[in-house]
Amino acid sequence: MAVTALFFAPVTWAYVASDGYRATLDDVPARPVALVLGARVWGSSPSLFLARRLDLAAELYRRGKVRAVLVSGDNSRPDYNETDAMRAYLINRGIPERKVVGDYAGFDTWDSCVRARKVFGAARLIVVTQRFHLARAVALCRAAGLDAYGVGDDSAQYRLITTYYGATREVFASFKALADAVFRPDPHHLGRRETGLDEALASSLSPCPDTDRSVE
Repeated sequence: MAVTALFFAPVTWAYVASDGYRATLDDVPARPVALVLGARVWGSSPSLFLARRLDLAAELYRRGKVRAVLVSGDNSRPDYNETDAMRAYLINRGIPERKVVGDYAGFDTWDSCVRARKVFGAARLIVVTQRFHLARAVALCRAAGLDAYGVGDDSAQYRLITTYYGATREVFASFKALADAVFRPDPHHLGRRETGLDEALASSLSPCPDTDRSVE
């Protein structure tokens, strides 16, 4: 029993730390920014899971829940670019180009959360991912100092094998997540402060009812 409890302690931490901050598209409170976490792309096309995350972010923007979207993905090699694929997907679906900001060094969830705050200056956001990943994503964003809520795509429930794999992976990924939350390492690539998100939020294109015009 003790070994079992220890094994599931990290995932339990993620659910406890994110309790009250996991929401639905309808009830999530408005925030200036949606942070979309990267996932597999095939050439310039997002995978199905990533496309569903992007669809959620687009709907958050259309409903006025956010004023800008930060897409954070892996571009660690020249022939693989999650971030540009994510930007193109959103722009092709009608989100204004100036409202979609790219983070090209979101190599994992912790890096994306830390860089959103330290590099892009975000303080309040909605993190968007799959439902089975949501607790860990919200917990890490909050551990990184962000006032974060999360919205998760639940379409994976209709793809049982993929959902089972993702849920199982979360148990193991939560060990690293808890270590990141405790020790708070710098991301793989921190880099200089970027102003793209400030500029996106300064634009008046979005009808978001959140009247705070600053990134903070």
